[in-house]
Amino acid sequence: MAEAELLRAGKGETVVAEPARTLRILVDREELTVTWFRYEPGERGPDPHIHRRHTDAFYVLDGELEFGLGRGAAETVAGRAGAFVAAPPGVVHTFRNAGEATTLFLNVHAPSMGFGRMLRARREGRDEDAAEFDQFDPPADGGRPLSDAIVRGPGEGDSISMGASSVLFKAEGDDGDGTFSLTEITLEPGFPGPVLHRHRTLLDSFYVLEGTLSLRLGDLEAEAAAGSYAVVPPGVAHTFRNASAAPVRALNLMTPGGFEQYLKELARATAPGAPPDPAVMAEIASRYDFEHAA
Repeated sequence: MAEAELLRAGKGETVVAEPARTLRILVDREELTVTWFRYEPGERGPDPHIHRRHTDAFYVLDGELEFGLGRGAAETVAGRAGAFVAAPPGVVHTFRNAGEATTLFLNVHAPSMGFGRMLRARREGRDEDAAEFDQFDPPADGGRPLSDAIVRGPGEGDSISMGASSVLFKAEGDDGDGTFSLTEITLEPGFPGPVLHRHRTLLDSFYVLEGTLSLRLGDLEAEAAAGSYAVVPPGVAHTFRNASAAPVRALNLMTPGGFEQYLKELARATAPGAPPDPAVMAEIASRYDFEHAA
């Protein structure tokens, strides 16, 4: 069984380190590849393209990223910090930093379809191997329309609150092809988190946006500051909480999607203004891919 991993801010496998951009791989598994990007003003992504068998998604951390989407990538969408954009299979897309400041963003490929292998092949000059990746020129019919893309600006998406903690749903299991879910979680000081648990098939991961998230990852207990990324493979016992005196904001990325519906059930079972009961959290989660690990 694979072990959980915690990457501190600035860590990861550096694939590109240039004046105009930096690219680091945070996790590279069959079901998911997550990369961290820095783009300086004027830096462009690849030419308009499609993927046939996986979703390509972006979460803007800082600055602004401009997306070309839909048939011919003719529709332009500007994403500021907190924006989420996803191109399901067949949706033409590209992106660039059209602003005057540095842009930082996360890029999600789910399933991976060898995205990490492609990046390494390009770094090593193995163009033939890189060409095997699931990426193609726009089709003759222009691809799927813009309406099939997922575009949620800062603060947009369904949301729920539990006490002073909240969850903002950026991508759910019924979005796109359902290969992952992405939520923004805000945890109030003292938030106890769920009981120690494991997932049979879900891969769970966390990217800390603000504050310090307390994590239990297998036998490891760690304090994860902003910019840290933790990945928890199926079968690994884990939990999280906010042990600090300040709120914590983090992204929770899970693949495949669907488990986020547990949070909606939990919100309905939690009294207004009260924090969630860990026992109730466990009972509801047991109807999903959740096993008590204590």
